[in-house]
Amino acid sequence: MCSIIGYYGKENASPILVKGLKRMEYRGYDSVGVATESENEIKLKKGIGKVNEVNSKVQLDTLPGKIGIGHTRWATHGRVTELNAHPHPSNSGKIAIVHNGIIENFEELKKELETDGYDFKSETDSEVIVNLLQKNYEITKDVKKTILKTVSEIKGHYAFVAMFENGQLAAARFHEPLIIGVGQDDFFLSSDVLGFIEFTDNAIYLENGNFVIIDKDKFQVLDFDGNNPGYGITKVSKEFGDAYKGDYAHFTLKEIYEQNETILKAGEKAIDAIEKAAENIKDAQNIYVTGSGTSYNSALIAKQILSKYVKIKAEPIMSSELQFSPETIEENSIFIAISQSGESADVLDAVRIAKKANCRIIAIVNLLTSSLAREADIVIGMNCGPEIGVAATKSFTSQLVILYKIVQKISNNEITIDFKEFSKSISKTLDNPTKIQQIAKELKDISDIYILGRGINYPIAKEAALKLKELTYIHAEGIPGGELKHGPLALMDSNVYVIIINPSDSTYSDTLTSAREIKARGAKIIGISDIESNIYDYWIEIPKINEVLYPISEIVPIQLLSYYAALEKETDPDYPRNLAKSVTVK
Repeated sequence: MCSIIGYYGKENASPILVKGLKRMEYRGYDSVGVATESENEIKLKKGIGKVNEVNSKVQLDTLPGKIGIGHTRWATHGRVTELNAHPHPSNSGKIAIVHNGIIENFEELKKELETDGYDFKSETDSEVIVNLLQKNYEITKDVKKTILKTVSEIKGHYAFVAMFENGQLAAARFHEPLIIGVGQDDFFLSSDVLGFIEFTDNAIYLENGNFVIIDKDKFQVLDFDGNNPGYGITKVSKEFGDAYKGDYAHFTLKEIYEQNETILKAGEKAIDAIEKAAENIKDAQNIYVTGSGTSYNSALIAKQILSKYVKIKAEPIMSSELQFSPETIEENSIFIAISQSGESADVLDAVRIAKKANCRIIAIVNLLTSSLAREADIVIGMNCGPEIGVAATKSFTSQLVILYKIVQKISNNEITIDFKEFSKSISKTLDNPTKIQQIAKELKDISDIYILGRGINYPIAKEAALKLKELTYIHAEGIPGGELKHGPLALMDSNVYVIIINPSDSTYSDTLTSAREIKARGAKIIGISDIESNIYDYWIEIPKINEVLYPISEIVPIQLLSYYAALEKETDPDYPRNLAKSVTVK
């Protein structure tokens, strides 16, 4: 979602800002802009498109000045236009801001400001913030008082960085991520450590309801009551700066191919946390598992393996839906929250609802310094390294491995899983993608694809559909095998491709029967199985393994199929249209 970057130091700001925005491109955006302060004047350039495209057109990185702000926007309020792109200047031109989040009362504030004579050039809620800052600064003549007054008037979830023509930077955070990078002679403000990791690994994770003012080579952190809350400097892992494609054409392909290693690393540094999670789950009366998108599909798998292998009931909850039925959550329950970024707004809102019910929060997350990690009682790190491709791949399989390890602990290791042998089997799948590439060519011109699975394989059918939608823009739908005759069979004809997820587990025979019924209607069948069948028009072989691991074994070739089909359809597999890696607004 929108990326924020700010710089205050001794170097030219604009090249540093552009570089930071490029490192955060994975978050998803549609326009880009930079503003700098030089000789008590704010200069600004912006445009529609990718960072490199806009920089080539308007030379963002040539703006003068050693103080600046930058932004990549993902449209929420207003269309994708240059006027709606950030940064936004105030009416006077003496203040500029970049903003992430949503201001819920912007229409009311806009009307008040228009009554006071302020003009608005964009359709965004963000422009309300910068004009409100101007109004309050003209009253107070003080940046601290201006921020305090402004944050008391705006409602919603937001993070913004404001640049004043006198050379001061100020930034505020309320339920949206904002991080201070502390260098030797400079400071950074960013929504992601990747924005500044190349320059410093010292980070201050600004607490919710706090703001910072940077002026005269020093900074001050305050809360929304004007008090000094204190802060700590965290050393950020340099691993999160090593986000390079290497010899791979795309980050997505690189991250798919890393999975034979990441499934071995998953939870590796969190053995104690996994044990604590297992103890809490074992003793709990009620267990809920939440996530959004891919992480919700992990929650569905969690329900299956807890029930099947340790006889524990867990209720999966789609994070975005919990706000409509918060009474679902029983007091003093265990609440497992799954998120790659740890910044997904829906997941964080769900956690806040659970905390109000005095639940114990277990977080499964990739970034241990994220908002979710700080909200949790127990944090289990995926340890899979930076995932730049918008479509989750290695983070999904890492989530599943952690869930398996929790179940193993609950069972006192009665469930035996040899992850090293499993890693070798994943390598075999990845080492020979030729057949998958050939099948991908067949998908180039189709408009509909269905994925069928039963039992624990149904959540994988949903995840497979999500990957195909994200990467290829093909309409894809996961179908529970037993529901085929209750509606979906009407859709089957010679124009349709159906992926059948059919490992040799207890679902095998029934799923094969469904495949016959589908084929009888003329549809093409792609079988994902460890057993070949003449019912399949195309067979993608998976290894014959311990059945608890089939879900991971099944999704890896479908990730590859989605990637290669994206190439055939000439879509960008790393940055699908309209999507963002970290959905930090609702």
